[in-house]
Amino acid sequence: MKFPENLLYTSHDEWVLRDGDVITVGISDFAQDALGELVHIEMPEVGDTFDAEDMICEVESVKAVAEVYAPCSGEVVAINDALEDAAENVNTAPYDSWLFKLRIGDDAPLAALMSAEAYAAKVADS
Repeated sequence: MKFPENLLYTSHDEWVLRDGDVITVGISDFAQDALGELVHIEMPEVGDTFDAEDMICEVESVKAVAEVYAPCSGEVVAINDALEDAAENVNTAPYDSWLFKLRIGDDAPLAALMSAEAYAAKVADS
């Protein structure tokens, strides 16, 4: 499994890429592997606002439905429309197949995110 060094990771198995006041969020290689073949993603709406740790969307696989959580508070500024008809792209390219972008409200929770090394150690214990 791959865990790119330029990303941060949540305890819920999401990856985060920060670019100024916007973060891009997806699910990690570990998460997509555990879920199996993804068949549907219930995306948030652009303009929706969330607090840190709110459930922001759901990913459905042939095995289970998993919730994706907001890593910090903010407003959804983009969703990956390409996944609407091709959720399986997350399985083949989890770090290219982002789910949504969030304009950061309060970035304090981002300080608790894990580095790639720390995340790899966490999932190795799973």
